[in-house]
Amino acid sequence: MLNYTETEAARFLLQAQFSLTTEDITAVRQQTYSTWLDNQFAAAPSQTGTAWLDGQTHGTPKADGNYFNPSMGDWMAWRMMMTGSDQVRKRLALALSEMLVTSLSPIDGFWPPYVIAGYWDMLTANVFGNFRTLIEEVTLNPSMGFFLNTKGNQKEDPSTGRVPDENYAREIMQLFTIGLYELNLDGTVKTNSAGQPIETYVQSDITNLARVFTGYDWNYSRVTWQNTVFLPYAIPTTEFTRDRMALDASKHSDLAVTFLGTTIPANTPGATALQTALNTLFNHPNVGPFFARQMIQRLVTSNPSPAYIQRVATAFNNNGAGVRGDLKAVWKAILTDVEARTLPTSPRAGKLREPIVRWAQWARTFNVTSATGKWEIYDTSNADTGLGQSPLRSPSVFNFFRPGYVPPQTQFATDGDVAPEFQIHNETSTAGYINFLAWSMANGYNDVKPSYSNVLSLVTDSKGLLDWLNLRFTANQISPATITLMQAALDANPVTAASTDAQKMDRIHGALLMVMACPEYIVQK
Repeated sequence: MLNYTETEAARFLLQAQFSLTTEDITAVRQQTYSTWLDNQFAAAPSQTGTAWLDGQTHGTPKADGNYFNPSMGDWMAWRMMMTGSDQVRKRLALALSEMLVTSLSPIDGFWPPYVIAGYWDMLTANVFGNFRTLIEEVTLNPSMGFFLNTKGNQKEDPSTGRVPDENYAREIMQLFTIGLYELNLDGTVKTNSAGQPIETYVQSDITNLARVFTGYDWNYSRVTWQNTVFLPYAIPTTEFTRDRMALDASKHSDLAVTFLGTTIPANTPGATALQTALNTLFNHPNVGPFFARQMIQRLVTSNPSPAYIQRVATAFNNNGAGVRGDLKAVWKAILTDVEARTLPTSPRAGKLREPIVRWAQWARTFNVTSATGKWEIYDTSNADTGLGQSPLRSPSVFNFFRPGYVPPQTQFATDGDVAPEFQIHNETSTAGYINFLAWSMANGYNDVKPSYSNVLSLVTDSKGLLDWLNLRFTANQISPATITLMQAALDANPVTAASTDAQKMDRIHGALLMVMACPEYIVQK
């Protein structure tokens, strides 16, 4: 017996991963959502970003300066989005990357592609683990160390006036764990007797916590220094880009640390101080609702109800077996919740599909391949000529868009709703997206090309072609009226079995462009 309709299964799949196949729909319909997720959690991961870079010999120093060139990091990132059987793992890792933000953009020095690949690989390795482990791996990751200044951060020096850098101490609280204001379990903000929000931390908490993150730097213990004929200095091998940062006790602050009601005594060893600090953050009551809201936003809806947030935060606090921070329980709570599984009727329900997800969906649906194996897709952040977004290329630690962004002078603002992805959606990005999509769906991108063999048999049937696309791209959320308009546009240029290959491809491209530019696709419900 099948448990769900085709449309229900497709809608679930498009929240849990990038794209879907007929086989995916069948698999979901033959079991419960929860069981299907359990199978995805247990599935083996596909090739890591680091392994792919190694396979392309990008870690071998070359005379063209590849050891300084970040571009292969973009190739790696897009390949990760567009390929691999472990779609759920990668889709959820992308969601994590947009809260626990680091970015390829500012990374310089040796091996930027490997540095960002090490971060991506860390996320995919921990996405089904425990949040406590994840936040420790994030803290000690080389990419994060570079991005938020933990790398090379040193203890205070009264003789020079040097004090520990406070960047990571601030952001791990503000953005990664507890947020600015105390929260109820349902994500609503607590207030004091005067009706004002209660701050979670103050400046002294930042100043004290910063001492914990001193003494760390990239770990060269496994590195071999390579001499080349084209440089007067040696180049390190890439192990440091993925190994946890190393602690130099002589550069770690020995001062006492008092933050969020916890005191770490003076002269506590650095590793011990780190564990105490991370435990304090992990056990803060804000973490469950703070994390729950943002992950719901990334996967299901921009404006989850307080009850939805509370149900997910409760799963974070206790997975049913007394374990706090079990990410599998969180993902399952988000994706199987009644609010996720009930098709909403409000015109502002759901979320704007971010450009990375749209283009990855196209690529996976039409089985893109790289003719050369290079996957030569560059930074697509430019809104004029690209997507206005590129994976692992956030312009700042505040992500591509803020979770609380409200489009000004809109009904969202009037109603007190948020629409995070609208922060990168405007007239320029809309035109740029349509132009980029029209070009890439017809031509691919450099060596990366699609195959439309799975829809060629439908090319003479405009309604059948549109129905196929509607199910796989929107879970049938494009209305019959809009499908009728699209069909009329296609039928204005009839295509028969005798039509040329070019005419058939033009019809496929036209149908796909209309679907992927349609508001009923752009907004995912």
